[in-house]
Order: sequence, then structure tokens, then C-alpha cells
Amino acid sequence: MNTHPRFTLLENGSLALAIISFGIMAGFFWTYSFNVNYAMLEVDGATYARMQSLFNVNVRHAMFFSFFAGAGILSALAVILNVKHRQHPSFWLLLLATLIYILGIIVFTKYVNLPLNYYTESWNPAQLPADWQSIRDQWNQANLLRVAFAFSAFIFAIIAILLRASSNKA
Repeated sequence: MNTHPRFTLLENGSLALAIISFGIMAGFFWTYSFNVNYAMLEVDGATYARMQSLFNVNVRHAMFFSFFAGAGILSALAVILNVKHRQHPSFWLLLLATLIYILGIIVFTKYVNLPLNYYTESWNPAQLPADWQSIRDQWNQANLLRVAFAFSAFIFAIIAILLRASSNKA
């Protein structure tokens, strides 16, 4: 008798969609932190204020929001679809990945990055506030944390599907 759990296409497919969306968001935050932010450290304050405001405004589109919020929604749906497998370690890794993403990306962005975004968008590039460099550095550090959160969610979800694959072969 086989005591290994059998995962349906819907259960594995929901996990796969969560993995894809986690990966896209991890890549987005990684690219921003390790490319855009480095370039922005090289510009003067007025250029920084204009460019950061343009980045903030231009990231607000359907494709970004579909992945930003979608990763949380898809992973929560995957948790619900897989709850019957709560005895399997893959379920707990999926749940952990989902909580990390929702708290570390969605909630963290709302309470940390967005207030900083709104503040930088209020700046007059010709008359920057005295703390502009400190705010830039705070935003960059906050985005690095989002890289860590998104990457962690991605890795935990990948481990979950690998555990499933290995349990199906046993």
C-alpha cells in the first residue's frame, strides 16, 4: 500500500503559479535594488527626486499590480487548495512562503515603502529637504528587505514542490 500523498494537478498547479509569481516579484525587487538603486546613488539630488518620482508613478500599472497582489492571492489560494495535505512538509513551506510574501511584501510595502514614496513624490527637485539622502537610503534599505522577503518566499515554495516531487518517487 502506498502511504505517500498524491497531489492533484490543481494542487500542484496552484503551487506552481505561486512559485512563478514569487519568482517574478523577487526578480523585480532584486533588479531594482542591485541595478536601479546603484545607478540612482550616482545622480545629484534633483535628478534623484525627479527619477524616483517617475519610477513610483510609472510602476503603478495593471501588470505590476497583477503580480504584486497576485502573488499573495495565488499563494493564499494554493494554501486553501492544499490544506488537505497539511500533514506533508510541503504544505507548511507553502504556508510559510505565503505568510512571508503577504507580510514581508504587501504589508511591509504599505507601511514602509509607500509612505517614503509619497514623501519623495512631494519634493520640489529645486528645493530638496535636508533629509533627502537619508530618505533615499531608508528606501533602498527597505527595498533590500523586500528582496530578502520575496526571495525567501520563492525558495520556500520551490523547496515545497521539490519535496512533493521526491515524495511521489518514493
